[in-house]
Amino acid sequence: MNIVKRIREFDSKVKVYPVVFFAVAILYMEMILRGFTQDHFFGSTFAIILCFDIAAAFLLGALTNLCGKKSKIVVGIIFTLIAVLYATQIIYYRFFNKYLILNTVAKGGFAQVVTGDMFYDAIREIKGNFHVILLMLVPLVVYFGFFDKLVKRPEKRLIKKLNNGVIGLVVSVFIHAVVVFAISFVPTLSIARNGLFDTSFSMGKFGLLYTEVLDVKYNLLDIDQKIDFQDESVKIYKELEAEANVAGIDLEALAEAEDDKALKILSKYLAQKTPTYKNEYTGMYKGYNLVMVVAEGFSPYAIHKDLTPTLYKMQEEGFDFTNFYTPIWGVSTSDGEYTAATGLIPKSGVWSFSESSDNYMPYCLGNMFRSIGYDDTYAYHNNSYVYYRRHESHPNMGYTYKGYGNGVEDYVTNVWPQSDHELVKGSIDDYIDSDEPFCAYYMTVSGHLDYDTQTNAMVAKNWEYVKDLDCSDTLKGYYACNMELDRAMEELLRRLNEKGIADKTVIAITPDHYPYGLEQDTGDMYAIWREVLGHAVDTQYELYESNFLLYCQGTENAPTIDKVCYSADILPTLLNLFGFEYDSRLLIGRDILSSSEGMVIFSDRSFICEYGRYDSVEDEFVFDQDVTMTAEEKEEYVESAIAYVNNTFKVSSGILEHDYFGYVFEE
Repeated sequence: MNIVKRIREFDSKVKVYPVVFFAVAILYMEMILRGFTQDHFFGSTFAIILCFDIAAAFLLGALTNLCGKKSKIVVGIIFTLIAVLYATQIIYYRFFNKYLILNTVAKGGFAQVVTGDMFYDAIREIKGNFHVILLMLVPLVVYFGFFDKLVKRPEKRLIKKLNNGVIGLVVSVFIHAVVVFAISFVPTLSIARNGLFDTSFSMGKFGLLYTEVLDVKYNLLDIDQKIDFQDESVKIYKELEAEANVAGIDLEALAEAEDDKALKILSKYLAQKTPTYKNEYTGMYKGYNLVMVVAEGFSPYAIHKDLTPTLYKMQEEGFDFTNFYTPIWGVSTSDGEYTAATGLIPKSGVWSFSESSDNYMPYCLGNMFRSIGYDDTYAYHNNSYVYYRRHESHPNMGYTYKGYGNGVEDYVTNVWPQSDHELVKGSIDDYIDSDEPFCAYYMTVSGHLDYDTQTNAMVAKNWEYVKDLDCSDTLKGYYACNMELDRAMEELLRRLNEKGIADKTVIAITPDHYPYGLEQDTGDMYAIWREVLGHAVDTQYELYESNFLLYCQGTENAPTIDKVCYSADILPTLLNLFGFEYDSRLLIGRDILSSSEGMVIFSDRSFICEYGRYDSVEDEFVFDQDVTMTAEEKEEYVESAIAYVNNTFKVSSGILEHDYFGYVFEE
């Protein structure tokens, strides 16, 4: 008897209710998702995730009863979409190391990948994770092949069907309501649900299905989140007897005169926020040129004394930020670029840079330099000029913007990824001969994954220089990619020296995100980090340790800064160095060179500060060993620090959502 015949004759003697089948199937998919994307299956909120899954199961069970003969089709379509959603999230996470947000789909992010240079990378990622698809097919195979044999059939009588269906709907709504009510008594969960939605944090606490509900609510339907701020009883940043970096804006008066509740609350909070203060580095580079580079996938591992000598020189002779971090955000490269360019934290669930295109952005470097008479302000990108809608956001920052498709194709070869060296070499003539100071901004692409000779033109181009290194092929490819960035900086310095202005030009280089392309689709996902570091990497914090190169030829005794800092701090640091008047209360980042306490904030609201580290997933703060606070002082500090970080996310979202700069400066 063959297998097909056995399947046809199979009929379970013990059958379960539809809700039981769907509950088990959804929980199975949730476990697969977590197994492939998180370090742990479930934490302290397992009961919450289970309840949300059971509520969804009752909903599907109710539809099974209500739809009658068509239930197999109707419910089958919904169930298939759920399985596809789970599989898609896993594959997307394995590619970008972040969960897919619906805003990316709505803004055509998928279409950009399918029609763009990353198409073959995406196809390979799907092939590499085909086993994930097979695992997600299991519930579908069981549903379409064995549902009638495993599950009790719905009542045939219409009134009974309706009763069972309505009861299922009522139970589903009741479970959902009870869980939401219970969440309201847990501050960290209540904030995440009502006023501070973050996809990654929500995924860990609530599971995929409820996270998607919140994503639709806040980001597709654009329902406002609560903007009320938490009390910060202990000031995280101390006031000093020094001149503050403020711009003479009376935020308290704005708050008093404002009727709009959101703007009123926002102004009132910012009015009492402690600013940063001017310091010995204020105006150090006033009147200088600036070249800022947000380098794709850059990291400390990209710098090699022999292979990337120019980057190595910048690292050794420039400012040394020993505790710099580059957190990863929900929209990967675009959010990383947004953080470095605006000094703000991206809003979860949207393309923040694209959303800012219609806002007034006075503190972006292009606009700041133009405000003091710099006419030559340019922004460049060597991939598609419309990717992430940079053709809208970058001109709004005050730059004349050129990407592949509106200018740089004249000198950048159409390969994947495109050459950073060709980009700088071809674009530098736009500003190098200017009689006035200039500001140039680059978003590079040569360092993009994957790091192999088959799919990466920069790896293939430079393979001969790295092929004999004593390291893995992936790491060789990563070096090869960044050799192209090194050549770009070598070209830049050569031209600046020829012009005689190298000692009047500041070069700032920072990554968009850590190089997640180094991760392996094997059991040892972080093998490259072990290869580089010599030990297993801490994926909570250490993975995001990064570099910020700040270099000006001829600067003597460039300082070493041990303060913890991150990419949001870059803009205010540069504004202070160039002597701009700005209001530090209106930015999330802090001037690294100021006396303010250092802090690194991650997308899930974990953070590192002067006294220790907070893990939001475990809701645990670990103090450094040398902290001498009393137990009461520690408790007060932790509560205030958590409140400050939560408020920081609300401020940043509020500034973006309400075009707050436009409101303030118009007033």
